Amino acid sequence: MALRPIDNALPITQKTPKKQAKVSVPIQKKPSEFGVNDENKAPLPPSADASVDYIPSENLKPFQDPESNIQSLVEGLDSKDWVKVCESLNDARRFSLYHSTLLLPILEKVMLVVVKAMKNPRSALCKNSIMAASDIFNAFGEKLLASTDSGAFDQLLLQLLLKASQDKKFVCEEADRSLSAMVKSIAPLPLLQKLRGYVNHGNLRIRAKAAVSISNSVFQMGLEEIEEFGLVTLLQMAADLLNDRLPEAREAARSIVFSIYKAFTENEEQNPEEAWQIFCQTNLPPIHAQSMIKVISSQ
Repeated sequence: MALRPIDNALPITQKTPKKQAKVSVPIQKKPSEFGVNDENKAPLPPSADASVDYIPSENLKPFQDPESNIQSLVEGLDSKDWVKVCESLNDARRFSLYHSTLLLPILEKVMLVVVKAMKNPRSALCKNSIMAASDIFNAFGEKLLASTDSGAFDQLLLQLLLKASQDKKFVCEEADRSLSAMVKSIAPLPLLQKLRGYVNHGNLRIRAKAAVSISNSVFQMGLEEIEEFGLVTLLQMAADLLNDRLPEAREAARSIVFSIYKAFTENEEQNPEEAWQIFCQTNLPPIHAQSMIKVISSQ
């Protein structure tokens, strides 16, 4: 006879436990989490959030013995204590500003920690990581673009664009400052190659923030650099952004158009506007060409 599967077995009846005699135990009150009223008791220590400081770059000091501090930096960045990570990010900033040669061998690891910290929901940790990114940009510039398997710079750029696009004002403003530091410290040509993919990003705000960085980069370029990147490519990029849904992207696009026009007409002594009109009509659909011509004629 086959045994019946246990899933189909009847539930086992449990014996009713005997009633125990009730014993009254005095309840001890827990100390208040928000403070102590008893003047004879010491107040509770402040929360961890209160111990996190946002230190401006100019207030950071060099290490007296940086060689011995570099190992503790790595350990601190790997900590599971977010306050310790904040402190270590400030130390990473000090290395960036004053001892960059010691930080260079572990720079990729530091960048990945910065990216991870930016993703953290704690605003204090997020803001400290963005401040660290700014100092890293200023210290290392184009060295950050060195090809790596982790794609650390690409991840960092995406997170900065995301943070600059969010609603928390103090995080957004810090990310904007970091993106400005990036534009100032990295040559326009290689940076544009990194930014161009975000012109068609699905997130409107990311697209707008990328447009601002592109505009600031193009503003620094001369005719030779613009031609090297691709005059027509840049023109088409500006035309797409000029029809964007967000005003920030459209304003950045107009700035790009002015920069292209200035470079394009640099050697056009006669009828620069006519030459510009022909150039736009040759390389853009009629409706886009008309928009580009209108931008210049209305300035």
